[in-house]
Order: sequence, then structure tokens, then C-alpha cells
Amino acid sequence: MAAVCVFCASSVHLDAKHLDLATAFGKALGPRGHSLVSGGGRVGMMGAVAEGARASGAHTLGVIPQSLVDLEVADTASDELVVTTDMGARKNIMIERSDAFVILPGGLGTLDELFEVWTTATLDLHRKPIVVLDPDGFYSGLWTWLGEITETAFVRRPALAQVTLVTSIDAALDHIERA
Repeated sequence: MAAVCVFCASSVHLDAKHLDLATAFGKALGPRGHSLVSGGGRVGMMGAVAEGARASGAHTLGVIPQSLVDLEVADTASDELVVTTDMGARKNIMIERSDAFVILPGGLGTLDELFEVWTTATLDLHRKPIVVLDPDGFYSGLWTWLGEITETAFVRRPALAQVTLVTSIDAALDHIERA
């Protein structure tokens, strides 16, 4: 059983396919014995993944800064809700409390979280699996660019290998379970 941290969008202005992906990923956690670590929000994909996880019987841990609690977006239905002082503390707790990371489509916050866990992995500060779940090519431009800059030595090829890109929920969970 793994505590799977999901990084994803919290926007309420998203295409339904992204919300459906988040819900389906959350629902896949319980039957496979995993728990969810999320950013503690109840909106957008973040809320959908948490609702899906709870619907499947998975334990949910939300980690949210007080500033977002004040905006009334906290997932108060979480089995455990940790309120932090700021976004940096939020990320640190999410990383500490997770066994693996799955990145779904998202914006700047999601990219920040992806690069945080990826950078710390390249520094050998953790050896937790990092999986980008990209069934529709959302991250294909980013992935292409990252591959291209390996030729400039700004990113080393072994660093790229520390993140696994998959197109299905089962492939994401299979990878985590093998790691």
C-alpha cells in the first residue's frame, strides 16, 4: 500500500475530461489498497481526485495552507486535513507523507510541484517514484522541450529517466507498485 500524492489543477474552469480523469484516478486507489495525499482543496481536479478516492474507500490526507482555508476551498471531508502556514510548508509535508507522486494536468502550481519532487529526486533526497499521467498529450510539448535541452547539458538524460510518462491509470499504478 502506498500513499500516493497527486498534483493537479484546482481550477473550476476545466474541461470535463480532466475532472473525469481525476475522479477515475481517485477511484482506482481504493481497490488497489492505496491512500491519497492531496493539496487539500475541494475544487477542480484536486477535489475530484479526493472525492473519487473516498468513494473507493481510500484514506485521504489533504494538506492546505491557512490562506486557502480562509478562502473556503478546503476539503473538509478529508480523513485528515493538515493546515500549514504557507505553500512551502504544504509541499514539504506532502513530500514527507507520500510514497509516490502522480502528476495530472495542471498549471503553474502543478508544474512547481512536479519540478520540486523531480529536482529533489535528482539530488538523491528521495527515491520515490514520479509518474506523469498524460492520456491526452497535455504534457507532450513540455516533454519534447525537456528532451531537446538534454542536448545542451542543462538537463542530463538520467534526470529525464527519473520521471515516468504513462497514458493510463493502470500503467501509473502498476509503475508505483513495481517501484
